[in-house]
Amino acid sequence: MRNDREFTRRAVFTAALAGLVTSACAAPPRDVGPRAETPSPLPRETLPPPPPNALATSLLVGFCGAPGAKALGEMTGDLAAAGRELTHQIGTFPKDRPVTPVVELIATAAHRTTGPDGMFRSRASDATVREYLDEASALKGLLLLNIQPGRADFLPEVQAYEHWLAEPDVGVALDPEWAVEPGVVPGQKFGRTTGAELDGVAVYLGELARTRHLPDKIMAYHQVAASIVRDEAGLRAHPGVSAVKIVDGIGSAGAKKATWKTLMATKPPHVQPGFKLFFQEDTRHGAALMTPAEVLSLTPAPAYVVYE
Repeated sequence: MRNDREFTRRAVFTAALAGLVTSACAAPPRDVGPRAETPSPLPRETLPPPPPNALATSLLVGFCGAPGAKALGEMTGDLAAAGRELTHQIGTFPKDRPVTPVVELIATAAHRTTGPDGMFRSRASDATVREYLDEASALKGLLLLNIQPGRADFLPEVQAYEHWLAEPDVGVALDPEWAVEPGVVPGQKFGRTTGAELDGVAVYLGELARTRHLPDKIMAYHQVAASIVRDEAGLRAHPGVSAVKIVDGIGSAGAKKATWKTLMATKPPHVQPGFKLFFQEDTRHGAALMTPAEVLSLTPAPAYVVYE
């Protein structure tokens, strides 16, 4: 599906997103004397269940991107204009099923340089995440934080965004082709992960959803080739988590369908299918971009369709 030239091209244009997660603590309240007694909070078992997430009620269709990185997707620059383009793209899908827009921000981006901690990655600032979440909210959609961990592990990179993941409309999209081993520079060769590592993230997200009483957290993971995720059965089902496997290959419709068939064969039963299209790379040499109808005719039918 991909050759080395395509892989290198994407690596060269990987966005340099900077800024670590910060937090602020409020001052303690002043003592204002006796107050009227307030009711105790309801025991957790008496709380109504949280509403279902969008994946349970609709098809997800999204654009990915990062600030100043047009090569990484349409969701960059003027986000309101990109949001209008996403709305237009959604309008090309069949009208027989509700569609929820998705903004997929490349929040942790892999790099070819070490960075201050030697992990070959940087994290988006809170200001950047807020900007992308605001656009997702304006679209009445979801924000997925795409994680390209470089030499870091997935779990701490996800945990770095916990205060954003506490929002009901924020999930994650893990990108293991950019998860490289010690001694490897991102972009030199494909990275990889394991079902057990993905499962560790799912455990964390499920507990976050439970303790914060949130809708199920969406946890997508991109996969371009069979070697990218080893022992995929190690990713188990967890309450509070909706997992999606996104087939992420570049090429003609025929090649993409062949990769789809190969990678769907190892998808755990509880994981929903997703599919990625590339406006430029998929249409080289005069090839036509797969239409929404062609994408939705895949077996199994994708639950999430994302464009770059």
